[in-house]
Formats: sequence, structure tokens, C-alpha cells
Amino acid sequence: MTEHHHEDDDLAPTQTTGYKPGEKKTLEDYQTLDAGDESLNKWKESLGLNKSSGQSGPHDDPRRVIVEYIALEVEGRTDVMVDLSTPEAINQAKNTPFTIKEGVEYRMKVKFRVQHDVVSGLKYLQVVKRKGIKVDKTEEMIGSYGPSADAYEKKFLAEEAPSGMLARGHYDAKSKFVDDDGVSHMEWNWSFDIKKDW
Repeated sequence: MTEHHHEDDDLAPTQTTGYKPGEKKTLEDYQTLDAGDESLNKWKESLGLNKSSGQSGPHDDPRRVIVEYIALEVEGRTDVMVDLSTPEAINQAKNTPFTIKEGVEYRMKVKFRVQHDVVSGLKYLQVVKRKGIKVDKTEEMIGSYGPSADAYEKKFLAEEAPSGMLARGHYDAKSKFVDDDGVSHMEWNWSFDIKKDW
């Protein structure tokens, strides 16, 4: 039997053997769940579910996760920000590569908001290709979050950019935010160049 590889398979999250996400619950379900259980109440509070602020998001915007930006953080330098807050900004990110200095240590971070409902097991997936060949895949667990008017920020683990003559050049990337329920909240293409200097 022939196995067919599809480009979307590159952005499929890995599955942990034996792990099965719980059944999807509404915001109201979470708020009334085991009201007398102190540890569960602490968990709900960490998700912001005990707040009675009513900040569930605008009714005309059905998105549950709104990514404001993703950024490249390098010590001693201003962050390289990639605005992802509007469809126009996402399109600009696709057409505007940024530069990473070879061999530099960097960290990615994302700023996002959650509205309308709890998002469980939010993950960031990224595939980087050079000349059409996959050279890197990243899967970063972001966590579970409740709706809030305030934005969340998640910093990823530090990485080192490749270096040397063969590493320099143009790279294309595709990224995606997906949750435990298999909902893809955002997917976009972008690119960067690795150069000798900034």
C-alpha cells in the first residue's frame, strides 16, 4: 500500500499515546462544574473562569483565538514583530521576510487573546522549508486559556539560528495554532532570511 504525503501533514500535531482530550465543554459547563471542589475551583480561577466580567468577545467576531503578533526576541536588540492582527497584516507577513543573523540565540513569543470560550491544549506548529525541502518542524504547547479582555503572552524555548555558508539564504515557513479539539485557529505563511549580519 502506498503512503501519500500531503503538505498539511507537516502541520499536524503529534499525538501522545494514551492521551485523550476530555469532551468539549461550554464556558457555562466549566463555571458550574463541581462548585465545591477547591482544587478544581483554583484551576478554573487560573483560566479566569470565576471572573464575572462578562468579557467573552464581540458577537460579530466568532474567532476564539486572536493572535495579535508573533515576535523574535534577541537579547540586546529590539524585538522583530510580525503583526498578525488583521487579514491585511497576515498578507503583509507573507510578503515581507525579516532577517535573522546566523548563529544568534533567539526566542519566539506570541501575544494572543481568547474570547467566547475556553481553549484547551493550544499548540503552535511551524514547518520551515528551504528550496521546498523541510528543514525544521516546531511544536510548542502553549496551554489552556479562558476568555479574557487581556492578552496572554507565551515565550517559547530559546533556539540558535543555523550558521555557516550553507545555512545562509531564504527560508519559507508555515505556522498554525491548533487546540486539543483539532480546531485550527489560525494558519499563515511567512518567510525569513539568514544572513551574516543584521
